[in-house]
Amino acid sequence: MDTGKVDRYISSKWDEDIVPQLVEYIRIPNKSPMFDADWAAHGYMEDAVRLMEGWAKAQPIPGMQVETVRLEGRTPLIFIDIPAAHGGSDEDCVLLYGHLDKQPEMTGWDDDLGPWKPVLRDGRLYGRGGADDGYAIYGSLAAVLALHEQQLPHARCVVLIEACEESGSYDLPAYVDHLAGRIGNPSLVVCLDSGCGNYEQLWCTTSLRGLAGGNLTVKVLEEGVHSGDASGVVPSSFRLLRQLLSRIEDEATGRILIEGLHAQVPAERLQQARRAAEVLGTAVYDKFPLLPGLAPMHADLAELVLNRTWRPALSVTGVGGVPTLDSAGNVLRPHTAVKLSLRLPPTIDGRRAGELLQAELLRDPPNGATVTLELEKAATGWNAPALSPWLEKAIDGASRAFYGQPAMYMGEGGSIPFMGMLGEKFPGAQFMITGVLGPHSNAHGPNEFLHIAMGKRVTACVAQVLAEHHHAGQRGETGRGPGG
Repeated sequence: MDTGKVDRYISSKWDEDIVPQLVEYIRIPNKSPMFDADWAAHGYMEDAVRLMEGWAKAQPIPGMQVETVRLEGRTPLIFIDIPAAHGGSDEDCVLLYGHLDKQPEMTGWDDDLGPWKPVLRDGRLYGRGGADDGYAIYGSLAAVLALHEQQLPHARCVVLIEACEESGSYDLPAYVDHLAGRIGNPSLVVCLDSGCGNYEQLWCTTSLRGLAGGNLTVKVLEEGVHSGDASGVVPSSFRLLRQLLSRIEDEATGRILIEGLHAQVPAERLQQARRAAEVLGTAVYDKFPLLPGLAPMHADLAELVLNRTWRPALSVTGVGGVPTLDSAGNVLRPHTAVKLSLRLPPTIDGRRAGELLQAELLRDPPNGATVTLELEKAATGWNAPALSPWLEKAIDGASRAFYGQPAMYMGEGGSIPFMGMLGEKFPGAQFMITGVLGPHSNAHGPNEFLHIAMGKRVTACVAQVLAEHHHAGQRGETGRGPGG
């Protein structure tokens, strides 16, 4: 491989073709079904599918088949089948994954930015979904095209782009089962939906946290009453809710109090966390828009890395039953509700975690209040299998070729349900989980952006790993192909 040619080809492809496509994609408010119950009627998901499908079909990859698969009552899925080329093996398979659904708008965008308003500035493309994860289909096919430009061999590739990831990928298992015969048995899975610790080297994700959460509601009255009349007689729903949250979280430290939600951190992950902390320094926490004077939750940087990757943590992401400040009267409110998002260590079973959460919050309701917990998510995380020597070498070589720096490995605090699912279905597969969501990119929040140079380099790294995957197959190191 001529890495200089790959770099130039992919940079040009991004500038002339991919970035304009992402500009159009950002304009589409195709929120995930959890955030738009009428997504099918609104048609925005269909707009995004048509945009990506049309672009993919226009790419000059011989023999490629592009299809939007639709199962009744489910979000659509783009399925792309690319035959092996230039001596590559059709007996082997690489699966490349991404998603096209988006998080909701969120408040707090700068005045000149917005979720559906693409803005190019200083090498960044602002707007919802470009980095999470609209670029994945474009980056995947650009990596394959870069190999074709030099007539380099690659194994058969399958690209899956789902439309339900931000809602927990609940439609995806049905599609994977439906397409099992066409997908085959991949020896390598590439996912472009993860994060990076900086923009100076390739970062690969070693683990993902799970998630349990839903709506916790405490009711005390049929309707609101005068607070001067009722306070001191009727218990406040807010105070009772505070009591319940204290059952599961130490409010002073943030430590989760349910011991069954903790897991032992493997020695290799401890080592990787310490190395990541050394490389990142204070970027472990100052990548976030902290207010002046705010201290992070621990002084030890490695502990902070472990906190966001291997320890449970609770966030309250929404509140119900509470009027805005400008409309709040002297009323003791009938109920208070909060949306709980409990991140779980990668090896904790999500379903069991949901059961533990329900048991703790619903037992012995304080003051006999009506307490309900509607679980919306109970997803198990993922811990990557040990890297094969060929893949570890390929990933590090790609990082050195296109960044001039060694590759780094770190867990991520978010969830990609697809990974655990694929790990179960294809236990012999290797995983390259990477992405462009780095410092200040603010996925899911205001002012989200795609770091374009990072997108180019990640694409180039995927191209090199695809080429090395072929060579590993020839040597019998992937377990498939001529030597398998």
